[in-house]
Amino acid sequence: MICPRCDSKEVEVMVESPVGNVWTVYICNDCYFSWRNTEGEEITNPEKYSKKWKLNREILDNLQVIPPIPPLKEQA
Repeated sequence: MICPRCDSKEVEVMVESPVGNVWTVYICNDCYFSWRNTEGEEITNPEKYSKKWKLNREILDNLQVIPPIPPLKEQA
């Protein structure tokens, strides 16, 4: 399995449908993209995934860390 967004091979099953083996959700351990196997090829197929949303190792390595959420303000 290859991640549609970053072409990584570090993909694993995140969860499967609890009844009837209807769907499977995959997650990429490099870019954290997740997708269901029931989605269209424009999401599941790396070759058909939109080029404007593709990531590569250089982009991933230079992404900024998400800032922490500040504490809530005290109510007056």
